[in-house]
This record gives sequence, structure tokens and C-alpha cells, in this order.
Amino acid sequence: MSNTGKLVVFSGFSGSGKGTIMKELMAKHGDDYALSVSATTRGPRPGEEHGREYFFISEEEFEQMIKADGLLEYAKYVDHYYGTPKSYVNEQLSAGKNVILEIEIQGALKIKKQFPDTVLMFVSAPSADELKDRLVGRGTETKEVCAQRLSRAYEESLGIEKYDYLVVNDKLDDCVELVNDIIHSSDDTKKNQDYLVSSNIDFINKMRKELLSFSKGDK
Repeated sequence: MSNTGKLVVFSGFSGSGKGTIMKELMAKHGDDYALSVSATTRGPRPGEEHGREYFFISEEEFEQMIKADGLLEYAKYVDHYYGTPKSYVNEQLSAGKNVILEIEIQGALKIKKQFPDTVLMFVSAPSADELKDRLVGRGTETKEVCAQRLSRAYEESLGIEKYDYLVVNDKLDDCVELVNDIIHSSDDTKKNQDYLVSSNIDFINKMRKELLSFSKGDK
């Protein structure tokens, strides 16, 4: 992939606000970016549209894409497939855009393995309690699914150290500008020292411990 744009993978716990950050980033700085639209077999949530948030397709259609080698990566998450179609990403990179993929950790690591220059960013809520409040508060899922997502968040926390940058989504506007700044200066690790995953191990360990308590039903 010879291009002037960067491939950026953006992951985070369900409920961390990563989708909202991406929408605001595109609204404010859209000329610099192309947001890759993933395919999924889950149904749309209220307000979501086919081709905007996701390509909502059947499991059979998704498995046909796998067989045709039409995906950069794919994974199964809470009983549904998610994957990144190749064609759009290649077109936008060739046009010099910074292409953002909002995908789960399994897919992120597959992309990094294929393209080592990829910038991996992980977004978290300020605390596990805040993450739980956001999941419950959006009211789009049952208690059981919220519990599944919190349990999955603990599993995802075990892989954060494989990312380049950690962004804590406390104030949305500040977070959006921070993400934009990091992407444009991602090669300058000295400038971005405070946001490197390696600089935030204490925070990561604290989140991991709290999420483990949720997954065990202790909290």
C-alpha cells in the first residue's frame, strides 16, 4: 500500500464513546480523513443507517465475503460478525486520505500485523463505573447484553498494551481535538509521550482490576 495517508485503527470498550468521537472528528476535520465503514451481521440500532454506521448484512452474505477474500480483517463479537471491506480502504489510502478503521481488538491486531505502520489507538471511559453507567444509560440493550459487554471489556483490556496510544474520553470536544492532534503527529512520540500506552500502565491496570470485578459479579 503506497500512499501519503495513514492507516489508523480506533478501538475501545463498548460504551467508551468511540463512535461519537469518530462522528465528531469527521464533522470537524472531515477533509483529512476517510472513515471506513465496517460490515456487520448485527441489526441496526435506532438512528443507524445502512452504509453510514455499518453495512448491515446477513450472516450468509458476510461468510460469502470471507470466502471471496473481500475483507481486510473480521471477527465475531457477542454473537455477531464485524469486518472491514478491502476495496474502500485501498481507494481512500491511494487518494492520500488518513483512513480510520473503528474495529475490535482482534481485527486491530490483524491489521497491525499486515501493515506495521498502522497507528493503533484505544479509547476508554475515565473509569469502569463510568463505562457501566454509559452502557446502561443508552438503553439500547438488555441487562444480559450489558453484562456481556462488560465481561468482554475485561477481555479486551488484556490487549491494550499492544496499542500505540490510549485516549481517555472524559470531555468529548477535548478528546476529539486530542485524537486529531495525535494522528497528525503520531510519529513524534516525544510530543505525545503522555498518551502512549506505555505511559498509562497504572490507569490500564486499575481499569482491568475494576472490569474483572464486574465480570465476576462482585460489583
